[in-house]
Formats: sequence, C-alpha cells, structure tokens
Amino acid sequence: MDLKNDLKNFKGINLLFLTASGIINAIGVTIFLTPVSLYDSGISGTSILLSQITPLSLSVFLLILNVPLFLYGLKRQGLVFTIYAIYAVTIYSLAAWLITDVLPVDVRFASPLAGSDLLLCALFGGLISGIGSGSAIRFGGAMDGIEVMAVIFAKRLGITVGTFVMIYNVILYILCGVVLQSWILPLYSIVTYGAALKTVDFIVEGIDRSKSAMIVTEKPEPVASALSEEFKCGITMMDAKGYYSSKSKTVLYMVVNRFQIVRMKDIIHANDPSAYIAISDVADVYMHIREEKERSS
Repeated sequence: MDLKNDLKNFKGINLLFLTASGIINAIGVTIFLTPVSLYDSGISGTSILLSQITPLSLSVFLLILNVPLFLYGLKRQGLVFTIYAIYAVTIYSLAAWLITDVLPVDVRFASPLAGSDLLLCALFGGLISGIGSGSAIRFGGAMDGIEVMAVIFAKRLGITVGTFVMIYNVILYILCGVVLQSWILPLYSIVTYGAALKTVDFIVEGIDRSKSAMIVTEKPEPVASALSEEFKCGITMMDAKGYYSSKSKTVLYMVVNRFQIVRMKDIIHANDPSAYIAISDVADVYMHIREEKERSS
C-alpha cells in the first residue's frame, strides 16, 4: 500500500462533514433509540447491548469495538478511509457522551422528543442515524466497522456484503431477545434497521438515481441519432453479434433519469421495433470535464 499516494486523496473539508455526520448519528441513537432500549445495527447496536449488561458506557464500546476493525481493514480500505472512519466514530462517541452525561437532556427513561412510543423512536432513530451513517460514507468514511469486515470477508464466504451485514444483524437481534427475554424491542429494532438502511441508500446514492440503458439494435444510426437529439446526452456504441441469429448488431449504452425512461422506450421502438432494452440503476455518474465540454460544443 502506497501511503504517500493514498494521502494525496485526503481532504480537510471532509472532516467538517464527518463531524456533522458523527453528531447526527449520536442524536439519532441517544435521543431516540437508547432511551427506550432499542438497538441500532452493526457495531453500534452491539455497543448498545454491551452497555446495558456491563458497567462500561456506549461511548467506550463504540471506540474499543470499531477502531480495531477499521485498523484491521487498513490495507484493504486505505489510509485515508481509515483516518476518516476513526475520526467519524470518535465524534460519534464524543457526541453520544455529551448528550447522555453532560448536556441537560434527560434520556434515561424515554426519548425527549418521542416519549415511550416505540414505533416513533424506531422510525426516527433509524432515519436520523441513517442520515449520519450515509453522510459518513458519502464523504469517504464509515460509522460502523462491521461494514469493513463485510467487505473483507463476504467474498471469501461466497455471499454479498449486504447479506453479511444482514446476517450479523439478525444474530445481534436474536441475542438481544435472549438477553432481554423479550422479542418486542428486538422486533422494533428491525424497523430501525430498515429505516436506517433506506436512508443510507438515499444519502449515498441519491433519491433520484440515474438509470443506465443497454439497447441492442440492428438500426444503431437512427436510434442513436434520435436519442441524442431528444436527450442531448452521450451514447456509447459497441459492435455485437447475435448468438442464435448470427446477425451483426450494435449495443448502445446511455444514462438517463427515471422521468426519461418512457420517452426513451418510445423513441427506440419507433426507430427499431425489434430493439432489446435492458435498464439498470446507476448510483453515480462521473464525466471528465473535457469530455463534457467536447460534447456540449
């Protein structure tokens, strides 16, 4: 690992956003979840459980469980990511300590904002902590070491990263149910997990994700010309050959937003009724500024 080159990607401004992310995450957990004994996901949820059955606080467990995991993933994830992640978790831990032990906010028995309503606490706790976790990922870090372990071990186990995290959380909630001898709080915690997961997706990938379209056509010129004229976007053309027909075909690749999909289909089939279209989600679109200038000139 080239630490010198890796450090070139370090941006001081990201620390400001990671500070906000840690504080937001702490608010979601300490104001809505821990007062009513609900559990976050991953290491954060594990820390909540351990803080309930040991003398150590949530803030302490957040550090002693997360930091070693981030350091373990240093070689795989890079130095800058590790610095960002440890910083974000440290802010999360510090903010959680300030809210629970220093600021004049009573979070011992009920949420100051949602009272003892488990559904409200689960939804808003998941939503707010999801904003914090998603923002941390968006700005190069992470709020939970279990995600790093998922990246490292999921492929070795033959499962996806999402499946690894889900399995961990299922085991965590089962343990919570066994320890509490009640399944009500663990079940509500699943609501928290779902709300947080969707929020993270929105923050990281955007609410209105782009769509990529792969169009297999025997009439590439009229199709590409019509699409380019309509959407003023770049289109990539690739030569292809049908397996069964052995006919020469062309694959067109383009990116549109979801509101353009219906119009795109109409244009394609108006120029080639037999065209095949495959549409997929795209999280982010990057284009070199020079290419953008050339396309718009």
